[in-house]
Amino acid sequence: MKVSNTLVGQSLALFAVAAGAAMFAAGNARGDPYPGQILKFDQEPLNNVNINGAVYNGTDEASWATSSTSTGGYSGPGVADDFADLYNTPVVHISWWGSYLPTPVVPPVTPVSQFLISFESDVPASPTGGFSHPGSPLLVQTLTRATTSVGPPPPDQFTEQAVSGASNLYFYNGELSIPFQEKANTVYWLKIVALLGPSDTSQWGWHNRDYTTQDLLASTPPAVVPGERNVNTAASPVWSFQDDAVTSSFNYFPTNGVVEETNFSPLFYHDNADGPTGISSFSEDMAYRLYTTPEPDSLALLAAGGLGLLLKRKRMRFA
Repeated sequence: MKVSNTLVGQSLALFAVAAGAAMFAAGNARGDPYPGQILKFDQEPLNNVNINGAVYNGTDEASWATSSTSTGGYSGPGVADDFADLYNTPVVHISWWGSYLPTPVVPPVTPVSQFLISFESDVPASPTGGFSHPGSPLLVQTLTRATTSVGPPPPDQFTEQAVSGASNLYFYNGELSIPFQEKANTVYWLKIVALLGPSDTSQWGWHNRDYTTQDLLASTPPAVVPGERNVNTAASPVWSFQDDAVTSSFNYFPTNGVVEETNFSPLFYHDNADGPTGISSFSEDMAYRLYTTPEPDSLALLAAGGLGLLLKRKRMRFA
């Protein structure tokens, strides 16, 4: 498909408005991608969300690994979440939310200096009722803390900003030096783990998703099954992608880039922290955004998805 310069310009403008409005509507720290990087997958954080008159700020799932001088590796609990979107475009930038554990920790005893970012293949849920989980690592990178929080981080680095609303929540931006070459409507897993020194006293957790808001950029049936869908009622939506995020026993050896995972377990939302009693029966997603630098042929589709995201959230805000 050939796209005219006029259409490309209109598409970029539409998507810039939509993405900016989505960030504003979430009520969190502003995103910090490079110019030209646009949103392709968006699970916003559960933060200051009003459900039936009660406000919920979400929880953080432990995802940290401590280094060992004897093995030269890292070990601890690791969290991963699955994703798929509509575009054959690479992931070049990641945003995510998390907190230091146990809460409250103000300020963090030892701020995270490194994060492991791992894109992994999908092992689908079994027909007999098993849950899906990550397979083989496809791209593993380590991001180090940037020396400044102003502007986009350099490649292989991340920034950290405190977020208003939920107590002790932080917003992160990470720039990949090697883009993840994603294929449209293909399920992958993203793992984000804080890498800690042997004497670090603080731990870290990945924050969960605002399930009241649909991600209109995510893949849906029949392209991906079950994909992004509402697993509850229209009046009280619980938007979910696939069936769960998972936790595992995690090991990472930076000298050879080996990632090992065992003892996978599905994650669920928490009653009274993430929503009213009963929310714990629903599988949990994590909060993160994926950005791309698309080919021109994809710009019109991305703009349409972004504009839909804007209109959806605008309707919800005034409902």
